[in-house]
Amino acid sequence: MKILVVDDDLYIQQLVSIHLSREGYQVIRANHAEEALAFLEEKTVDLAIVDVMMPGMNGFELTKILTEDFSIPVILLTAKGQLDDKEQGFLSGSEDYIVKPFEVKELLFRVAVVLRRVERALETVINVGNLLIDRKSFEVTINQETILLPLKEFELLSLLASRINKITPRTALIEQAWGVDYEGSEQTLNTHINRIRERLKKYEATVEIQTIRGIGYKLEVTK
Repeated sequence: MKILVVDDDLYIQQLVSIHLSREGYQVIRANHAEEALAFLEEKTVDLAIVDVMMPGMNGFELTKILTEDFSIPVILLTAKGQLDDKEQGFLSGSEDYIVKPFEVKELLFRVAVVLRRVERALETVINVGNLLIDRKSFEVTINQETILLPLKEFELLSLLASRINKITPRTALIEQAWGVDYEGSEQTLNTHINRIRERLKKYEATVEIQTIRGIGYKLEVTK
């Protein structure tokens, strides 16, 4: 996943970028709206994190362009917490809103939430290799045999399958299955991933889950 960070505060820009990169996201940085728009003339991104108070075009104006012209979801960053600012942010099309100063963990979870929301809206049926996932009926079909997975395993497999050959950060997977307020051990995620692997092997799926050490997992087609 590619994320655009737009902020004239270089400290905030660097802080956000470092932590997103550690989670496996590819980060592009811009100091102001004009620089961000120039980049988007040639490249695409999956999400933008935009500061409200910037010289020139402000974050609200940039958000309107990003959402309406580029269909890019936006999380707004601002030092203000007043209700009218939040209202203006959502009216401009932002998906979420976070007030400075913020906890890095909170920002990462909000990023995961928005990306999941967008991905869910894009497709309800996923076909990878001989694996077919129907997000409406919560059914998984392998080699034309339909199996019912426990809900958390289904959510994890769905997210991985929707990002075939792409690394999915552990935080995104945890949020997918247990929500943003989860405070349990990451070992729980490992256990569920191993169970999914066993099921894929049992039913001779032509996909497998690869561990990307220190970052997360990705699903790959094996044949």
